[in-house]
Amino acid sequence: MKSLKLTIITSSLILLSLASCKDDILESTMFGENTSDKFWRNETDVVSAVNAIYYPLLEENYWGHAEQKFNLPDDDDYRAGDHSEDQSLEELTFDASNAGLRYSWSHKYEMISRANSVLINAPDVEMDEDVKNRSLGEAYFLRGFSFWRLHVIYGATPIILEEDKLNSDFNKAKPTIEEMQAQIESDLLMAAELLPESYQADTENLGRVHSGTAYGLLCKLYLYMERFEDAIEAGNHVINGPYQLADSFSENFVVETENNPEMLFAVQALQSWATSTWNIYTTPRAWGGWDFHEPLPSLIEEFEEGDPRLDASVFMPGEMVDIGGEMEEYTSDLSSTGYHYQKFATWTSTGGISEDDNIPLLRSADVYLLVAEAKIRLGQSGDTELNVVRARSGMSEITGATMDDIIHERRVELAGENQRHFDLMRWDKAGIVDIVAIYGEDRGTYDPSRVFNRNKHYYYAIPQTEIDLSNGTLIQNDGY
Repeated sequence: MKSLKLTIITSSLILLSLASCKDDILESTMFGENTSDKFWRNETDVVSAVNAIYYPLLEENYWGHAEQKFNLPDDDDYRAGDHSEDQSLEELTFDASNAGLRYSWSHKYEMISRANSVLINAPDVEMDEDVKNRSLGEAYFLRGFSFWRLHVIYGATPIILEEDKLNSDFNKAKPTIEEMQAQIESDLLMAAELLPESYQADTENLGRVHSGTAYGLLCKLYLYMERFEDAIEAGNHVINGPYQLADSFSENFVVETENNPEMLFAVQALQSWATSTWNIYTTPRAWGGWDFHEPLPSLIEEFEEGDPRLDASVFMPGEMVDIGGEMEEYTSDLSSTGYHYQKFATWTSTGGISEDDNIPLLRSADVYLLVAEAKIRLGQSGDTELNVVRARSGMSEITGATMDDIIHERRVELAGENQRHFDLMRWDKAGIVDIVAIYGEDRGTYDPSRVFNRNKHYYYAIPQTEIDLSNGTLIQNDGY
């Protein structure tokens, strides 16, 4: 069902005609700031404002590509492409002036700004209470999600809330890491309380975030904070809820079934209306793509023999592919590494890359593995949750699962979904892996040795443009 996608794009176009946002969010005219007397009149206005919070996710300089750059140092992907700033990000030689560090910054704060407008104005609008609660829940979640992405990338960045917007107080100092995490937790807990459980029976709203989305991200937050009991409790809301895994792994990446119950959160795309460029970036140039983010041989080797997730995730040499009514053989000379991701690429029946492919951001399978990990790190058994994910793909059951099993399973299940680098960093902090050794290994031309500095690289540099615009209020991260 794609109706929500069209609703989001049309609502956003209406609202963007009312307000604009400059590149620097901390000094911009905030969304809705001058329109409250003309706009916040009824339920339609509120729902339109909420729809507009989602829209920046589609931008090329957000999840359309730029947000994926932060995973480039990992051992699964080669940057490929022709963006000069990507090489230093991949090789961990970047400085604070690297353009890739700033592309998605403003889009995150734009979402925060729009969410704040909803949280300020929606409570006073006379409308259906269920829709009001849903709308407020979406605003809390999308604000919390934006802070979450800022947190995992930069550590701590300015927290802009309703009172700050009302007081035009946008040039704020960094909070502590703990304060940043507390704000994310608060937003996600509010979202979980206000949002409906599911939209599977409400196809007009399929694709919106729901309480399972909030609990899934809470599970991930708590695991990063090493609050393992809380991670298990939050994750069990997903495991015991109506968010069962798709019958087959590949259903998560097929247009007709991509909004199945397992897909807790995805960037919604719609041909010719709400389009994302991520599928173009990851597709062979000879087949209409731009040829970025190619899988490395080390990722291919990680899959167990007979694992169907390999064929569903990656175009393999010799595979015949329908590129729009015409079958073409995938050959290793179509890429530098010999491979491309298949998860994000389909073609229309008449030719040309389909623009209907969503970008997966959070799946139930991810949450199952997070809960399994939390249990193992508490000294408990994570076999049940791990084996649910493995069984879905016909893989053999594991007894007495260890962290090595979790690390393997997350790598193959979530390949290409912007998780690996951040997983490796949190495992390194816990002493579970040695990221310096992993990144220091020379695995060939497209995965050479690079130096991970633990005093510096757990967080990226805050964009130098933001440091400069703050006039000394915003302090740079250590090491940059």
